[in-house]
Amino acid sequence: MVKTKNEKEIVEEKDTQEVEAKISTAKTPKKKITSGILFIDATFNNTKVLFGDKLGNTLFWSSAGSLGFRGAKKGTPFAASKVGDLIGEKAAVLGVKDSDVVVRGVGSGREPAIRAFMAHGIDITSIKDATPVPHNGPKAKKPRRV
Repeated sequence: MVKTKNEKEIVEEKDTQEVEAKISTAKTPKKKITSGILFIDATFNNTKVLFGDKLGNTLFWSSAGSLGFRGAKKGTPFAASKVGDLIGEKAAVLGVKDSDVVVRGVGSGREPAIRAFMAHGIDITSIKDATPVPHNGPKAKKPRRV
């Protein structure tokens, strides 16, 4: 099938329109949120940070493992600060002014994640520790022999 010159121009116009439609700026927020809740799960092996709105809906999250840290490096304060920095940057783009913090776990990334998040000009209104504490529930695992 031979296309005429006019048909080729129409096809080229469609291609450029599709390309223009697919390009979107990642830095423009979809919605403006002024306050939210930062959930930090700091275990010995990893640090996970989740940012949600006041209703509890997740907006974005990250962890040391998803940033490329492997093995024992995931549980370090440096990895936690990188995670907090990434989430703080995303929250600042969204227009967040203040945030509550809920910390869970006893890992070494608790404080560095909060400090890195605050470095983006976001005020922390409250910090709540929600580390689960057993109340003599099921029998504990037997001690590990090394």
